[in-house]
Amino acid sequence: MINNLKRKKAVLELSNGMKFEGKLIGYDSAVSGEMVFNTGMLGYSESMSDPSYIGQILVFSFCLIGNYGVPKLTNDDFLTSFGHESSSIKTQGIIVSEIFDESYHYGSMIPLEQWMIEQKVPGIAGIDTRCLVQTIRNTRNLFGWIIPEGCKKENTIKKFPFIENFTKDEYIDPSKFNLMPTVSTKQRKIFGSGPKKVAVVDCGVKWNILRMLVDRGCQIELIPWDTDFSTVEADGWLISNGPGDPRNTGDLVERVKVLLNGNKPVLGICLGHQIIALASGAKIKKMPYGHRSHNQPVFIIPEQKAFMTSQNHSYTVDVSTIAKDWALWFENANDKGVEGIKHKTKPFMSVQFHPEASSGPNDTAWILSEFIEKL
Repeated sequence: MINNLKRKKAVLELSNGMKFEGKLIGYDSAVSGEMVFNTGMLGYSESMSDPSYIGQILVFSFCLIGNYGVPKLTNDDFLTSFGHESSSIKTQGIIVSEIFDESYHYGSMIPLEQWMIEQKVPGIAGIDTRCLVQTIRNTRNLFGWIIPEGCKKENTIKKFPFIENFTKDEYIDPSKFNLMPTVSTKQRKIFGSGPKKVAVVDCGVKWNILRMLVDRGCQIELIPWDTDFSTVEADGWLISNGPGDPRNTGDLVERVKVLLNGNKPVLGICLGHQIIALASGAKIKKMPYGHRSHNQPVFIIPEQKAFMTSQNHSYTVDVSTIAKDWALWFENANDKGVEGIKHKTKPFMSVQFHPEASSGPNDTAWILSEFIEKL
């Protein structure tokens, strides 16, 4: 596993004043970000490449990460690059209890740490990650710094454009920025073939959403977040997942309002759910602690049937502001938060969780099939 004798020290400094000391893994640089966690035993490469994690330091609560390396990335091709949700690492850094030095798996491309070094992503190993997860769960809006021994904060890696004006005394809070230009495609692209065409508004879409649409016989047009929707011909629309505050997405909400004045099916996932909620007249609020991990239970309304879901979000829809033409579709089993809404008469629906969760539970994959049936 990890060889601590060869590694320099690194400290995780938290915005609540706590410090955790461990050993540096990955790239030798300081970084800051919002503290979040993931409880999965597997799927670390999917999580680290998920655009929803941009600007965040990801803590893995499971005891050992990296034992099967990083799956092969096939020419940035989402259809065949299983184990990846985008073409690069999107997390600011990672925190693990133990990292596997090598990789022994037929599908492995390179060891996890080599991938991190190539992508200029630092991390810390040797920290009690379960204690750290408890700290994140019990602290409102927690941010952190990964600081290797001998490294200064002003030498932080600025991988993404929104960090350029960042100063050394701050903690990076991704919700302060419009992250859409960073995570969205720059040009329109067509994938798949079939009788039904779905326009996917790329707010940081996970590749598995695209895979599942293609597998279900759809043609996809992936469009940049700031596209003029009137120039797009499609049978239905999907507003994708993505990072940040849904109220900090330019004029996207106003353009989605136009879609809701029509009659073509619209589906929102995660950030897309929040954008649809705003476009429908509901309000968004920041959560005290956020919903993280692979095992968030939700109930479908009114049946009260339970599903397990994968989530990573800091904002939620205020249930008291849901418009009269819309209904609560899913609620969180733990805190009764809004997990999905549905229009009462039109084919519009949205979910806060990830029905496409490739490294998480697949309980709600049927939602994509239901959306396609409405096209």
